[in-house]
Formats: sequence, structure tokens, C-alpha cells
Amino acid sequence: MRLFKFFGLVGTEMKKVTWPTWAENRRDSWTVISVSLFFIAFFALFDWIIQLLLTMLTSWH
Repeated sequence: MRLFKFFGLVGTEMKKVTWPTWAENRRDSWTVISVSLFFIAFFALFDWIIQLLLTMLTSWH
């Protein structure tokens, strides 16, 4: 019985939710994609620099 009450309360709360519009959704998605691409490039560059430095240090005679 408590389970039915729980799902009833969930349904009531879901009706109160303000869902984003398509424009907001699209804007936020592009923001996430842009930030992700920036960090991919940043860490790839950082990794390349560290790898280059380590290669130079280990091949130094």
C-alpha cells in the first residue's frame, strides 16, 4: 500500500516540474559539447607535452 502512495506522490511532484524548452535544451547541449571538446583538446595537448618532456629526459645520455 505504501508503494502505491509513493508512486502517487512521485506523479504529483512530476506535475510540478518545469521542463526545459527545445531552445534551452539545444543551447545547453551545445554548451556541454563545446566544453567537452575544449577539455579533450586541453588534456590531449597537456599529455603530448608531458610525453615529449619524458621522452627527452629518458633519451638524454
